Amino acid sequence: MTNEFPQALTIAGSDSGGGAGMQADLKTIQMRHVFATTVVVAVTAQNTLGVQDALALPTEMIDAQFASLADDFKIRAAKTGMLADVPTVQAVVRNLKQYDFGPLTVDPVMIAKGGAKLLADEAITTVKEELLPLATLVTPNLPEAEALTGLKAERPADMVKIGQALQKLGPKNVLVKGGHLGGDQAASDFVLMEDGTSFWMTSPRIDTVQTHGTGDTISACITAELAKGVGLEQAIRTAKGYVEATIRDTIQVGHGHGHGPLNHWAL
Repeated sequence: MTNEFPQALTIAGSDSGGGAGMQADLKTIQMRHVFATTVVVAVTAQNTLGVQDALALPTEMIDAQFASLADDFKIRAAKTGMLADVPTVQAVVRNLKQYDFGPLTVDPVMIAKGGAKLLADEAITTVKEELLPLATLVTPNLPEAEALTGLKAERPADMVKIGQALQKLGPKNVLVKGGHLGGDQAASDFVLMEDGTSFWMTSPRIDTVQTHGTGDTISACITAELAKGVGLEQAIRTAKGYVEATIRDTIQVGHGHGHGPLNHWAL
């Protein structure tokens, strides 16, 4: 039974404030009873008030981390988060093609909750053309989905068109998160599966600014569930419920003037 415990990988940037990025991924994967490994591609100086600085790591170090993990661990599912710039995206793509780390969830992180840019504009094309075709699942929020497709979402029907357009870029399955669409009562997400079937997930809106790291958390939860061998639809539904709980059962961290973290202890 050596090396048989479920293992997952997050490829992302570090959030010094602990609310999003790799830190949110690690907390989430741990809570789902899966062993988490990491490839750090960038570091940020940030807190609940915003991102103060960011630095991409040398691609040689990214390569070395991938090689180290492949040499020892049996990773069953992986996800990407913040990828910073073109050389970083290309390094990640090169390594994902070299090593089999199971189904890949791509969270195409572009902008932090506070507005800081986490993906260079010129890297959006690289993500579209080189990374998305490797994805088992892509999980954009609406601004990210609009940037990737060139389409605008003003009503739920637009999310369906965006999901279809995203799938044509290469990912097998698509989760379009609709939290940015507006409306006071509920937030709805659209899921388009590889076989052409689709479904909606709806949750009540919660009046809180403690939402830093929601995208990281839902994609990390999906990745953890896939590492345990759970089917994709169930993994997505489980992650939706978990994120809703992390927002609902809030914790107060930081000065309260920005976007606070989720409660990853929530069940």
